[in-house]
Amino acid sequence: QLRIDVHSIQWKRVLDIESRFLRHIVVGLGGKAGGIPYESGFEITTASEIAAIHALALDLMDLKRRMGEITVAYNVDGEPVKARDLKAEGAMAILMKEAVKPNLVQTIEHTPAFIHGGPFANIAHGCPSLAAIKLALKLADYVVVEPGFGADLGLEKFCDIACRVGGLKPDLVVLVATAKALKRHGGVRRRDLKTPNPEAVERGLPILGKEIENVKLFGLLPVVCINRFPFDAEEELDVILDYCGERGVPAAVSEVAARGGKGGVDLAKEVLHQLERRRADFRFLYPLDLPVEEKIRTIATKAYGVSDIELLPEARRAVRRIRRLGLEGMPINMAKTSLSLTDDERRKGLPSEGYVLRVTDLRPMTGAGFIVAYCGEINTMPALPTHPAAERMDIDEEGRITGLI
Repeated sequence: QLRIDVHSIQWKRVLDIESRFLRHIVVGLGGKAGGIPYESGFEITTASEIAAIHALALDLMDLKRRMGEITVAYNVDGEPVKARDLKAEGAMAILMKEAVKPNLVQTIEHTPAFIHGGPFANIAHGCPSLAAIKLALKLADYVVVEPGFGADLGLEKFCDIACRVGGLKPDLVVLVATAKALKRHGGVRRRDLKTPNPEAVERGLPILGKEIENVKLFGLLPVVCINRFPFDAEEELDVILDYCGERGVPAAVSEVAARGGKGGVDLAKEVLHQLERRRADFRFLYPLDLPVEEKIRTIATKAYGVSDIELLPEARRAVRRIRRLGLEGMPINMAKTSLSLTDDERRKGLPSEGYVLRVTDLRPMTGAGFIVAYCGEINTMPALPTHPAAERMDIDEEGRITGLI
């Protein structure tokens, strides 16, 4: 009845286990009883459109409406087939009726926290749920939200996607930096990151400067939080503090991982001080009425610092389809590596002059309400590393377990 084109089915299955073998599969084998064979694949659960909708829905009925808008496939005429056409949104809403409620927990120091929603910021929009944020704003004087990864990914998506949907206006950004990460961007090999190297930290500082610039692009106030590791040398931390001080950017060292709340007092005082003396002028990075390609170019050139973008053939075909379906007005969700400002995880530091970001494909997530732009070799089903964590795990005859951390 729906005349679905089996070559245009968009909906993939999801799994919470990494497996490169499930990225591209053929389903429907086994004759007539097995269904119609077609190519498909698995995604990691946090890349699913359901995960994004869960984090963007304001209540159960909004969740149900958005799930009904999911484009499951296209028919033989190229028109979208939605989840509501399959009469599936009611059943999905029943499954999610408890999950939509914010989950209140407490830290070991009895501080209340909502842990609710977890779409990854490299392949999804990377923000906790709007329902939890809005509830927290009614319960506390200050609310700290944690978008994933850096100011080029999580912050940009929080501002340009979540804040648009939820009508939020953030005041200040705590930008987390580590000497370890800056040394990595300064050319230090992974196995040498625990060795003190103030010169490498200094070489990596331009990446911190770019993230500070990104915060200011949104009209927000930056405060740099230097997350201290046990192996950090004082000279390395001083390099970061001096860099921020020379640029008039407030910064503080945080030791909450080792000392709990006491280790974050200096940072908290600095945040409160900045909120009392200055006001933010929040703004979006781009207007929604820009063409899709220009919105992607704006993010790539302003937030990543690349020179331009290149839409590969599959992406160009997707742009034409998006335009034909009247979906150009949605914000962009960039899916790219979190390990580089470029689309190549091996490139550290700032993008080289003339670097062009490759956009391989585009997919409108009509339930979540954004267009995903896939960059470089990003994949929505991660693979295990050469030496997975399981190799370090063991249990002895007395039941003692080791290697989990």
